Amino acid sequence: MSGELTLGRWIRDRARTTPGRVAVDCGGAETTYAELDERSEQLAAGLLKTGLARGDRVATLTPASAEHVVVFFACAKAGLVLLPLNWRLAAPELAYQLADAEPAVLLASPEHAATAAELHERTAGLEDLVGDGHSLPLAAEVTDGDGLLLVYTSGTTGRPKGALLTHANCFWTNLSFDRVSGLGDDDVVLSVLPQFHCGGWNVQPLLAWWKGARVVLEPSFDAARALALIAERRVTTMMGVPANYLFMANDPGFAVADLSSLRRAVVGGAPMPEALLETWHERGVEIVQGYGLTEAAPNVLCLPPEDATRKRGYAGKPYPHVDVALRDPRTGALLEGSAEGELVLRGPNVFAGYWRDPEATAAVFAHGWLLTGDVAARDAEGYYRIVGRLKDMVISGGENVYPAEIENVLHEHEAVAEAAVVGVPDERWGEACLAFVVLADGHEATADELLQFLCGRLAKFKIPRDVRFADHLPRNALNKVAKAELLERVR
Repeated sequence: MSGELTLGRWIRDRARTTPGRVAVDCGGAETTYAELDERSEQLAAGLLKTGLARGDRVATLTPASAEHVVVFFACAKAGLVLLPLNWRLAAPELAYQLADAEPAVLLASPEHAATAAELHERTAGLEDLVGDGHSLPLAAEVTDGDGLLLVYTSGTTGRPKGALLTHANCFWTNLSFDRVSGLGDDDVVLSVLPQFHCGGWNVQPLLAWWKGARVVLEPSFDAARALALIAERRVTTMMGVPANYLFMANDPGFAVADLSSLRRAVVGGAPMPEALLETWHERGVEIVQGYGLTEAAPNVLCLPPEDATRKRGYAGKPYPHVDVALRDPRTGALLEGSAEGELVLRGPNVFAGYWRDPEATAAVFAHGWLLTGDVAARDAEGYYRIVGRLKDMVISGGENVYPAEIENVLHEHEAVAEAAVVGVPDERWGEACLAFVVLADGHEATADELLQFLCGRLAKFKIPRDVRFADHLPRNALNKVAKAELLERVR
């Protein structure tokens, strides 16, 4: 494959065209396109000089930063695969991903340097490497099909899987996003999504750098600060998960915040309550719903701006270059017209597969279609609305949480004989986990004790909000836990 679609070209071309324009505004420190190109060129050459080769993984443990953007484009130029680790994970979770991906080096920001040193034998400071001044000429051969991003997603078996996204995947998903988003070189993008998520790159930031726009990059999300930045930086567009918009709407300053510059706000990660959409609408901001998943890099469905009010609550229609269909989950047949079924898709944005896991990759495809595991309804006009999930998954604050992962850890406690975790409605996070536990004979444990046991073994957002004890767990004819009955107990 040629290298015409590789993302290293984006920053080289943009730096040649608009070198003095600001690419990244992070904490008030500005990085121009010329600086971003030069620093990523130096780092790419430096990484190759230290012995890294095309296809090697470069892991990072850092919040969003200008330095991390430099690392991304350095990897793109050098033919390396960026593995952005979720800094919210516990050490054992990070260790599993590192063992699975086998990165050549782990780059860490200062606040995560100690953790990185414990997890990997070859580490370096993120800021030190970016500024090391290598001037070696770069002669790396990179093709469109080479891996660019390795993003780990939780698995229904409790084992996370690495989704490998290629240069071509990222090129096509950004091209399709560009054809419907209307993002221009004069836009100011507020980026609050973490860069260990696919959306932290492919939903607005990368397109902004392709187009020559300014990205206001936040290391972490704070509702009051986000509202202030919209006014101060004259932010024109942003992307968030429902929890971001909920916290901003609940902030005391929301009613008087200057939102006049914000012409478009996009939401994804989970369906957004219509009441919250209406709250923002009353402030003059129409939030546009979308739908995606990591395996699709991630953009799948979008709602045209002109239909944002008329089709409020819908995820919209497929992006250009993306084919979408509904599949009967029982028969596998594709459904026509107005229907409800499993959402499936295909297109050049679909990932290369799960890292070193051909069985899991094969299982997520059927007749060339990527199976999302999500249930959608299609109306007579061809608009899709996400209505549920086939997968046993909880979306808490935009984070995917699989109950099996929590259950596996609970079963490690000597007092736990059985455990089942379900998702329940939560006003703050959309959904939260609730654990049901059967104690082993002769053992005692409190809810607080079990929750404390999970802390340090799982990320905080995966910790259930409560533990309820039961004499037994209801099971169906196949001896599987009947979680519907547990949910009925909750109701």
